[in-house]
Amino acid sequence: MRDFVARPEHGIVWISGASSGIGRALALKLAGEGYKVAVTARNHEKLLELQTEAHGLSGSIIVLDGDVTNAEDMEHTVAAIEYQHGNLAMAVLNAGVYLPVDGAHLKHEDFNQSFAVNLSGVVNCLIPAVRHMKLKGQGQIAIVSSVTGYGGLPTSAAYGATKAALINMAESLKFDFDKLGIRIQIVNPGFVDTEATRQNQFPMPNLISPEVAADEIAAGLKSLAFEINFPKSFTYKLKLLQLLPYGLYFKAINRFTGWGEKPKVSHQPAPHPAE
Repeated sequence: MRDFVARPEHGIVWISGASSGIGRALALKLAGEGYKVAVTARNHEKLLELQTEAHGLSGSIIVLDGDVTNAEDMEHTVAAIEYQHGNLAMAVLNAGVYLPVDGAHLKHEDFNQSFAVNLSGVVNCLIPAVRHMKLKGQGQIAIVSSVTGYGGLPTSAAYGATKAALINMAESLKFDFDKLGIRIQIVNPGFVDTEATRQNQFPMPNLISPEVAADEIAAGLKSLAFEINFPKSFTYKLKLLQLLPYGLYFKAINRFTGWGEKPKVSHQPAPHPAE
């Protein structure tokens, strides 16, 4: 049972964060392969546009409203899938935000929002999904993390922390999920051309489109691999960098991103909020 691979005949695929970027492209990809795909996001209008675009495909798109930061919303989402649309066979937990962090001007909200969406948001989806899947003794869950979870990168103090946590979470849960018949995978994309990555202030090598990312993920979901990472020419380099001593790692990342050439930040203290 641990090698369960969800097929269209097994039931519904649920994708969170499907209004744009990777989630949107993956929803169209899987609908084109005959899957019935339930999509959630905070932007209802964009989900309706996605549903319209899927008309004529061999599968279909079901629009369900919901905010991953609201645990009750996610309970209702899974209940709606199970009791109104069919068996939840696969969940792709993709919703996320990227808020660049400036180490010279740290803000609580950058960390709090990143943790609420990227980490707690996954947990809010995971708990009801697993509850339903374990009753059937089968299911498939893919958590979308990022290669920034491998190691620290400039501006990624909040985002990277959440993605590293997701990788560890998936690794840890696999031991129990194998016994429940639930197959868990972690998805670690490199740089994908989305609204989020366009905020990066450094060159992004091997940048790919959301459609290429969706193709890679769709293929990985049908494989038995625990990790789905791409493009390999980039992700393997980052994995190798993790083997370096920290002194060499930081030098390599500074050179790789061009961050070492940027001017030094101002050391002028910001006013304390209580002043």
